[in-house]
Amino acid sequence: SNPGGRMAPWERGAKVLAPLLLLLALLGGPSAGLEVQHKFLSPTLTNNFALDGLGSKIYLAAVNRLYQLSGPNLTLEVEEQVGPVPDNPLCHAPQLPQASCEHPKVLTNNYNKILQPDPEQGIVVVCGSIYQGFCQLRSMANISAVAVSFPPFFPRNQSLEDHRFENTPEIAIRALNARGDLAKLFTFDLNPSDDNIFKIKQGAKARHKLSFVRAFLQPAPPPRGPGGAAYAYLALNSEANAGDKESHSHSLLARICLAEPGRNASAGETKKLTESYIQLGLQCGAGFTRLVSVFPATELLFGVFERAAPPGARQLSALCAFRFADIERSIRQARNSCFVEPDSGLVTVLDSVVQGTGPACEKRNIQLQPEQLDCGAAHLQHPLAILQPIKATPMFKYQGLTSVAVSSVSNYTVVFLGTANGRLLKINLNSATKIISRKSVSVAYGESVHPIMQFDPSDSSYLYLMTSYQMTRVKVAACDQYTTCTECLAAADAYCGWCTMETRCSLQHECVNSTEPNFWTSASEGVQQCPSMTIMPSEINIDNDNKAMIIQINGNIPSLSGMEMSCDYGNNIYTVAKVPGNDVNYFIYCNFLPREKYPTFPPNQDHVIVQTAIRVNGKNIVWANFTIYDCKRTGHIYPKTACTSCLSTKWKCYWCSKKYMCVSNYSDSESSPSTTDCPRIVPASLEPMPTGASQDIMISLANAAFPKNLFISFFMQLHTSEKSHIFPVNLQLKDKPDRFIDSPQMMTVEVYNCATGSTDCSQCLGREDMGHRCIWSESSSICRLNTESPQIPVICPAPEIRKIEPLSGPLEGGTLLTIRGRNLGRRFSDVVNAVKIGSVRCAPLWDRYMVSEAIVCQTGEAPFIFSDVVTVNVSREGKSKERYSYVLPEVQSIAPGAGPKAGGTKVTIRGSNLSVGSDLRVLVNSTKQCTDLTRTATTITCTMPAVELTMAVRLCVQFENKSCINDNITFKYERNPTITDINPTRSQISGGRIITLEGHGFLMVQNVSMVVHSIGKEQTNCKVHTDTMITCPSPAASNLTVGSKPAPVDFYINGRLYMDDRLAPDEFMYPEEAQHTSKFGLEYYADPQFFTAKKEKWIKHHPGEPLTLVIHKEPDNLSLENDEYQVKIGLISCEIQIVSDKVIHCSVNESLSTSERQLPVTIQVGKFNQTIAMLHLGGGETAIIVSIVICSVLLLLSVVGLFVFCTKSRRAERYWQKTLLQMEEMESQIREEIRKGFAELQTDMTDLTKELNRSQGIPFLEYKHFVTRTFFPKCSSLYEERYVLPSQQLNSQVGCQVQETHPLLSGEWKIPENCRPNMEEGIALFSTLLNNKHFLIIFVHALEQQKDFAVRDRCNLASLLTIALHGKLEYYTSIMKDLLVDLIDASASKNPKLMLRRTESVVEKMLTNWMSICMYSFLRETVGEPFFLLLCAIKQQINKGSIDAITGKARYTLNEEWLLRENIEAKPRNLNVSFQGCGMDSLSVRVMDTDTLSQVKEKILEAFCKNVPYSQWPRVEDVDLEWFATSTDSYVLRDLDDTSVMEDGRKKLNTLAHYKIPEGASLAMSLSDKKDTTLSRGNLLFSLFHTDELIEHKKSHRQSHRKKVLPEIYLTRLLSTKGTLQKFLDDLFKAILCMREDKPPVAIKYFFDFLEEQAEKRGISDPDTLHIWKTNSLPLRFWVNILKNPQFVFDIDKTDHIDACLSVIAQAFIDACSISDLQLGKDSPTNKLLYAKEIPEYRKIVQRYYKQIHDMPPLSEQEMNAHLAEESRKYRNEFNTNVAMAEIYKYAKRYRTQIVNALDSNPTTRRTQLQHKFEQVIALMEDNIYECCSEA
Repeated sequence: SNPGGRMAPWERGAKVLAPLLLLLALLGGPSAGLEVQHKFLSPTLTNNFALDGLGSKIYLAAVNRLYQLSGPNLTLEVEEQVGPVPDNPLCHAPQLPQASCEHPKVLTNNYNKILQPDPEQGIVVVCGSIYQGFCQLRSMANISAVAVSFPPFFPRNQSLEDHRFENTPEIAIRALNARGDLAKLFTFDLNPSDDNIFKIKQGAKARHKLSFVRAFLQPAPPPRGPGGAAYAYLALNSEANAGDKESHSHSLLARICLAEPGRNASAGETKKLTESYIQLGLQCGAGFTRLVSVFPATELLFGVFERAAPPGARQLSALCAFRFADIERSIRQARNSCFVEPDSGLVTVLDSVVQGTGPACEKRNIQLQPEQLDCGAAHLQHPLAILQPIKATPMFKYQGLTSVAVSSVSNYTVVFLGTANGRLLKINLNSATKIISRKSVSVAYGESVHPIMQFDPSDSSYLYLMTSYQMTRVKVAACDQYTTCTECLAAADAYCGWCTMETRCSLQHECVNSTEPNFWTSASEGVQQCPSMTIMPSEINIDNDNKAMIIQINGNIPSLSGMEMSCDYGNNIYTVAKVPGNDVNYFIYCNFLPREKYPTFPPNQDHVIVQTAIRVNGKNIVWANFTIYDCKRTGHIYPKTACTSCLSTKWKCYWCSKKYMCVSNYSDSESSPSTTDCPRIVPASLEPMPTGASQDIMISLANAAFPKNLFISFFMQLHTSEKSHIFPVNLQLKDKPDRFIDSPQMMTVEVYNCATGSTDCSQCLGREDMGHRCIWSESSSICRLNTESPQIPVICPAPEIRKIEPLSGPLEGGTLLTIRGRNLGRRFSDVVNAVKIGSVRCAPLWDRYMVSEAIVCQTGEAPFIFSDVVTVNVSREGKSKERYSYVLPEVQSIAPGAGPKAGGTKVTIRGSNLSVGSDLRVLVNSTKQCTDLTRTATTITCTMPAVELTMAVRLCVQFENKSCINDNITFKYERNPTITDINPTRSQISGGRIITLEGHGFLMVQNVSMVVHSIGKEQTNCKVHTDTMITCPSPAASNLTVGSKPAPVDFYINGRLYMDDRLAPDEFMYPEEAQHTSKFGLEYYADPQFFTAKKEKWIKHHPGEPLTLVIHKEPDNLSLENDEYQVKIGLISCEIQIVSDKVIHCSVNESLSTSERQLPVTIQVGKFNQTIAMLHLGGGETAIIVSIVICSVLLLLSVVGLFVFCTKSRRAERYWQKTLLQMEEMESQIREEIRKGFAELQTDMTDLTKELNRSQGIPFLEYKHFVTRTFFPKCSSLYEERYVLPSQQLNSQVGCQVQETHPLLSGEWKIPENCRPNMEEGIALFSTLLNNKHFLIIFVHALEQQKDFAVRDRCNLASLLTIALHGKLEYYTSIMKDLLVDLIDASASKNPKLMLRRTESVVEKMLTNWMSICMYSFLRETVGEPFFLLLCAIKQQINKGSIDAITGKARYTLNEEWLLRENIEAKPRNLNVSFQGCGMDSLSVRVMDTDTLSQVKEKILEAFCKNVPYSQWPRVEDVDLEWFATSTDSYVLRDLDDTSVMEDGRKKLNTLAHYKIPEGASLAMSLSDKKDTTLSRGNLLFSLFHTDELIEHKKSHRQSHRKKVLPEIYLTRLLSTKGTLQKFLDDLFKAILCMREDKPPVAIKYFFDFLEEQAEKRGISDPDTLHIWKTNSLPLRFWVNILKNPQFVFDIDKTDHIDACLSVIAQAFIDACSISDLQLGKDSPTNKLLYAKEIPEYRKIVQRYYKQIHDMPPLSEQEMNAHLAEESRKYRNEFNTNVAMAEIYKYAKRYRTQIVNALDSNPTTRRTQLQHKFEQVIALMEDNIYECCSEA
């Protein structure tokens, strides 16, 4: 073993990259052909992996770690740390008695060397690099457990040191089942003469350094096979000798024979090494000498070989295949050549090992048997070496292959190849081992794939592979990416085939009936076998009466006989399909599409295409199209060529000349079917016509029915305002206005207007070439029609040149010179030779000439440098004002002279006259161009392109595509800069942390930028420091989620994306294999947080004194360095001295004297700034003087105060007497207020109770809504986020109720139809299991034992079980009782009084739900009315006084926190309101004058809608309120409008008092057309308006009192409200705790008896304990929940204020049910003090209620079951139990393993095999519940 030492080749390249790339793996795209299913990431480098026999467990060995993963999901089951440990290579293992060692030990990493499971004995052999290669036998069931402890025997040498390095064997064989003695494996004092050990001779070690690749078994062919005998093969490399340049590594394959079963006592052991060992070389092509990975197939041995390459360079690899038959033949021939017919050139005795007898091969007079030829013999103890290697030709080459695995599928061989940069290739080979297709996927970018890959033993369509830091399960084919049969089979993927009856591409075992003929078509059968069909006839005349059609089937389709078949025409139109006979299904007869269901023809189309499919068993399996055509439409669509189009269409159409129409029946036509016979216009060209002129036009006809009139002449006049317009000419039939004579080639006439489009003489006269008769009038400067004949010749003025550009060009010419002006020729021929620069000709370009306006010409070559004007000579000569110069450009230098070969270097070329000419190019090696070119007279700047190789290139500066200017300027392409690492790899969210890039070649870099993908806000610019260092500030992050994985980071060097050369694409890669992935990653964490030592915000400091700050830091994950912190006090830096994980010390040495008295203390990390405190600067001497003055003043004040106290004490006595009188008066006022309030409220409540309709007036919720709200409250519901109960949603129409939608109430289980059969069967089977008591109880306990099964999950599961078992309440009750017994057992041993106090288990929530179901009838019939009246009374009382519009605090309340502590006088107003809604027209409504308009609307709505459920009320925002001040004047009243008062810059809400609305005013309320969002309180508060109208009253009230009133004085109002509501509260409590004779509480009696029975069984006789159990079960568990949540029972509006009042009432009820004495005092909360006097009375009622239930006659089980059955029947079919079952199943799926283990460990469930039924449910549901239900 090699303690942490030399890594395998596949480990080397990835060591640096892997830690940064763990989470940056790129999954293959849709064309990958492979699919990464699951991953497991290891924090340390991986070494080995192994599978158990079934693939259900995966063992992964990494540096210092062992993992046991569960298949197939690769979830972690067990993790064991096995390092690092203190160790020294010269010391024994510490398990040995002489383990004490004098050599110094250091902490050493443990690299795994062997990981070998033995399923027969249930052990895993684990060997590591520590303790001289120490091995352990660990348990396969739990790899953290050691199965066999270290054996009690030791080496014979008793020295303290182990000298085993002198005796290390190169090859040693051990059998796991060594005669039952597992301890034999631990022997490591090896005897060099042992026959099963090879020890290489000391002198031969340098040239025989072996490295292990893989060992594998292969069955022997006959005659040794198939009796079980097998060969063990060892794949090795004999490494090159580093000191010998001529030495090369070469591959070896060694073979050892295993003993045949039954022939040897130690079955499975090898024969002796010296007897059967033989080795031979493997050679793959030329130069591929080193073996990387091997994989044995049935007949072939596949190997990946690599070619020797210099360090750091990418190694080219090759795949070769060797036949085992050739290996067998070579071995037999070698043994024969050694012992029978010696041949020294073929074989030799392995002389490098100590073992073996005989010096060389020599002839013996023996005859070797076939078995001896294969395995040697006991008398021939010679390890042999075959001298000639077996050779093979590479079948595939690629850069950096590291691993191979092979599978045989159909007629293909599929080879999987891992690469050094983390890709997995899949190559499909045909029977001739030729590559027919290739796919790839990225598994772990930049991580090398381990040489050994293994197929899943339980499902060979999955492959396990390991990379440097990752274990991965890959599906061998992603067939579902192919949507058609052609795509599927053309992909040539051996695993994929077309599943005909399911019309999908799939693996064979995924297709139903795939083993039967033609159900599954493999790629080897070819695309021609794809199912297809032909319809006969394929073109159908719409006029024909078609009854049926024949469909011919082609390709692979299974026999359709006996199957349900139809023809599908789309749009749910089906017709009957039949197969003639039983055996022939190549033809199918279909009833044709009914005529009334023909599809409509598309506009302007004479046919429609219909797709038809053969539908078998409800699924379309093959498609084809046919066409329905209509000849009559052909003529209508092409009216100008009706006859020609009719006869030339591909349909069978005929022309009827009599009807002048296209027909489909030949008998209806009387003409030849040839298009040449159609009457048509003979096309002729017509001269252009001037606009407005009259002209005769003659048209010639062919094939006309009237032969005498072959020419038609007619007179016409046409007009146009354009320069020229083309008019078509057609002939229309008089009697048929929509029919025309055919005009196959449209005949046209051009009409022109001379006055348009001609601005000068040349343009006007130039129109002569177009046939326009125009003439120029110089006097009027217009172009007009020439009416004179003959035409008068006109000479135009001389050309006028206004502008030329460019103004200079090179001597060689070629510059495109643009000349603009007027009268620059009438036509191109005028200017062909007319342009000159001095005497040098400029050749005009025809395609860029614009008549009269512009000439573009190419300058000629000039003999010398000069400048001159440009002349244009067109009958007269025109000259330019500007001069054109011929100059000589020069190039002198380039900077920089070198750059990376990736390109992007911005170079500057210097010279003179570089801005001349029209076209400039800078060429690199005469091929590539330098891009982004800009230039001035002296410089050219451009960006260099990328090149493939490092080299020096010539730059060619080329003007006008002519010769190069000074082509001796060169630029050198160097190797690209390399970034090897970035540090740190973490940043704070605010960014700005300095990230250091390490590498080399950075001095060539001109600019670097850093991009963080996904979450980085911006690209940041980096700074180059040295050739090996660049620093970049990290960008700030956005969209950060806690615990997010590292974000991929890319760098742009000179504007080009940085890519690692080692991982860059090469010529062997496909484009998808070369997809770039970021090499580096950056993790973002929250910004660090700092505070001062005592978290103070102010720090005092005297100037001149030394200042040291101690700053505390919250723990973070950033690992910041000292120099990354910067502390400043104002603008002065604080020098940091000490930095630890939690504390930063810094000091300021300079003076802090400043004009400001306060300085901020700021700490900065990157871009993150935090001001943690303010430093307050105090004076020195000034402070002392101020202190003396203050002390003097205080002394004087004390003297004065003493005198005043004596004077005041006498007055205080008198004041006390006066205060007593005021207190008595106040008490009298409170009593009077309570009396008045009670009388007033009683009157109101009496009126309310009279108006309530007992059957409809109380808005009870239906039972199903009561259940869902009680079982799944929003605070802890599974549906909290997914399903919102819209109890208060707005509806635009009054009186339209909005129904709650809860998934458990929906009528049907919404799942896709294709998933329904399996899911319904699975849910039915799962329902059966839940109805098994043993299963359900074990199921609940198993889930509760899981740490991550939270209280929320427990409550949710209980409620789902209640819904699922609602139809069997008696069964549900028995389950609940059994679980309660378990709970009582657990509680009784601890503190029984705490039982059922909280809802922390499934059964406690089940009990809550059970109580809700059983008490619902009592709640509705008995408690509902007093409860509802109490709620109405609370609301009425709150509305009696003023209510703060924003805070909701009120004058009257039960809760101190909601008390309005102001004395605001509010006067009532009675308003006459009309409103068309809620069944009433007008009412008198009582409001307060301090009410805002929204509060007024609420009271009006309450008055009108009091008998309507709240969900049907209009909302305040949806109604308008209008006041009719007079018969003519009316005002819309709003909370805020133009009349609102501004006070202190803030707006006040309007009230009735603001509008001065009198008593008895008339108002009208109506539904508003649109919402006025400006009145939402959210907007008001956000706008920082002061929204309380009551400020004015508060201010006036304060001003009217001389002394400030304490707010506590208003607490008496709580008593007032309490006294007013007392009667209603008493009625409610009595209703809850009453015993109805007609309906006794049987459920309560039954449950209380159950509790008493359980207490008696456990010897609990304390009556207080029983009282607590009963209280926790019923009042606290059910009634308190109802009291605090009236919305569970009624359709009402529960405001926050009412909720606060109900909390006080619920607290009173809780105290009444308690047996502990209330210890109340002056500091007790008012919520408890308010009802303290009534609590003793209420307690008596509770105790009487418990006694009455105790005294009831006991219930039998039958009576209770009958009662429960009645409850179940009453609410049957209210809930969707399938949805509940599906939700419960998700928990079962989540904890599948734990549930199965629990079922297995229970003898009852194991006997009834419930675990198998549970696994059956999983099997049925697994593919559906997540894929389908997510859609549902």
